[in-house]
Amino acid sequence: MSRKLVQKINVGVTLLVLIIISFFVLYPLVYVVSAAFSPGSSIASLNIVPFKDGFTIKHFKHLFDETNYVTWFKNTFIIAVCTSSLTIVVCSLSAYVFSRFKFSLKKGMLMSLLILQIFPSFVGMIAIYVILLRMGGLDQLWGLVLVYLAGNIPYNTWLVKSYLDTIPKSIDEAARIDGASNLRIFATVVMPLAKPIITFLGITSFTAPWMDFIFPKLVLRSAEKQTLALGLFGFVTEKKSEFTNFAAGALLVSIPFIIFFVFTQKLLVTSLGGAAVKE
Repeated sequence: MSRKLVQKINVGVTLLVLIIISFFVLYPLVYVVSAAFSPGSSIASLNIVPFKDGFTIKHFKHLFDETNYVTWFKNTFIIAVCTSSLTIVVCSLSAYVFSRFKFSLKKGMLMSLLILQIFPSFVGMIAIYVILLRMGGLDQLWGLVLVYLAGNIPYNTWLVKSYLDTIPKSIDEAARIDGASNLRIFATVVMPLAKPIITFLGITSFTAPWMDFIFPKLVLRSAEKQTLALGLFGFVTEKKSEFTNFAAGALLVSIPFIIFFVFTQKLLVTSLGGAAVKE
């Protein structure tokens, strides 16, 4: 058997494997999109072949006319934006302190942050519930923001600190000689150089709460405070089977989210390429 024939067989087998993998990956996504435009309601009434049942937009009308979908979207957006903003401020400030200053118990505090990150979040769910109950944070959006912020601090502080350690301290010293305060050095010198990690931190802390279900289910109670995950889950419970409405809502969620991710991904790549520093 010639070498060219072996290469063609290898290429053919590789393409076949990739096609099979792509089918199993893409079929569920295509099926959900087709379900959003299908006339039926439950998943049992849908044809296994996508888009074979017909085409309708009644499920999208149902979301806006007969549900609180706009409220769910607004609540989720508020939570994600507040979580992202507060995470950037708190984690960047704490990372700057750990990176640039020497003080007692510094190593112990850093190790404590690392240990806290080891434990899964659901371990402290009962404690979180009790604390929010005593603070009056149950069924409040700010209570959920506090939960996400507290969970983001340990790992992200370590992440930003590791990046700030690569920025030369001589830059800080030069600014301090010119009369700049620590806060001004942080805001006008260090943060512009840390733009790549700050951008990454903003993206990840925004996307994490977007479709989270566990903590909104724990904290939020009333219908007007629900998030997208809670609202969409209500379509596919044991007592209710409206998979097509669920698919329509999920499709509407994914479109702006994909657009946001594409633009922020470009920003992240650009900042990583243009803001590198060396000692």
